[in-house]
Amino acid sequence: MVLNMSADNKILILGGGQAAAQACASLRQFGYDGPIDVLADENDLPYQRPPLSKAYMKGELDRERLYFKMQDWYQNHDINLHLGCRAETIDRNARTVIASNGEAFDYHTLIIATGSRPRPLPVPGAERTNIFDLRSLADVDQIRPHMQAGQRIVIVGAGYIGLEAAAVAAQLGLNVTVIEVADRVLARVTSPVMSEFFEAEHKSHGVVIETGRKVVEFTGSVRVEGVKTSDGDVIPADLVLVGIGITPNDELARQAGIGCDNGICVDRDGRTDDPSIFAIGDCARRPLVHYQRDGRLESVHNAIEQGKLAAAAIAGKPRPSEDCPWFWSDQYDLKLQIAGLSEGFDQVEVRGEPERRKFAVFYFKSGQFLAVDAVNSPAEFLVSKKLIISGASIAPEKLRDTTLSMKDIAAEAV
Repeated sequence: MVLNMSADNKILILGGGQAAAQACASLRQFGYDGPIDVLADENDLPYQRPPLSKAYMKGELDRERLYFKMQDWYQNHDINLHLGCRAETIDRNARTVIASNGEAFDYHTLIIATGSRPRPLPVPGAERTNIFDLRSLADVDQIRPHMQAGQRIVIVGAGYIGLEAAAVAAQLGLNVTVIEVADRVLARVTSPVMSEFFEAEHKSHGVVIETGRKVVEFTGSVRVEGVKTSDGDVIPADLVLVGIGITPNDELARQAGIGCDNGICVDRDGRTDDPSIFAIGDCARRPLVHYQRDGRLESVHNAIEQGKLAAAAIAGKPRPSEDCPWFWSDQYDLKLQIAGLSEGFDQVEVRGEPERRKFAVFYFKSGQFLAVDAVNSPAEFLVSKKLIISGASIAPEKLRDTTLSMKDIAAEAV
């Protein structure tokens, strides 16, 4: 379906995150000059989320610098933002969305960019105050006044968000404990080599890491006072951050009868099984073209790319190129850059020396190069992205030889 560029062809976008903001910008860039309405359930202008657990939480970034665009940009580009307005139902037959304020919004093309939400931790005491998620600006605004030196913070979950928050808290002088149910940090997303490195790094900054422990209760009267684990210990806490993963916001699509499977199922252009409805960002399950499978990606790269892909398809423009998935994490003075998806790896090669805090871990499956985790190693990250996109094969043993540059290794790839 190519959208007729006329004022009668309304585009309605549900969501106010990176994917929604990119779709707005790309639609205008690709020549669509009809009406665009955006329903965003938060009261802020569309904003970046990665700095929330880093510079913004640390107080090093002003609120306005999180915004993708200021209000006048949307006005100048005839984009109507409806902030604090949540979509409640989609009527596909009438091509109408009913919002939380009772207003009905018509559409010719609908883009669902509703993102995701934190998974709750269903244990007794979870309703106590001073227990926070870390997903939105409002979350961090509530957390920041408590981030005072000497406070005892317990972080449940040792994924990237949890460890980033732990690094900020440690640098601000809090007493930090991280509890993880798995037997190592970052267990779901990386290798033991990388887990051991980051665990040691956090311990060197005074962070207490408790792996293989399950939270069973939050203790206290009104405020949280402790975190009880499955072995009976109670860890004192003045505040708690819970970061145990996210769930895609695909309920609107499910209720409307659109195909979903851990996210809204879409094709390469972001189109659902209803040709007038697209889904992009965290809520979408898309083809991962470099891995011959489908999956859901939670990243800036994915939000930007899908925003462009959907806008191009709607405007009848050529499909933009599809990058390999990439991610990053900032902890202390470490820059971790990830290219590709390491899921299912059966071989690991380490290039460089972790003790020098500049190294990379390469992942293979049946000889196929899947991904790299690069710590303070931008060349390994950038070259690996190109190799994954091209589908080239590289000799794992050559990666160990640091006298060979990544450029040299790439030149021999087939």
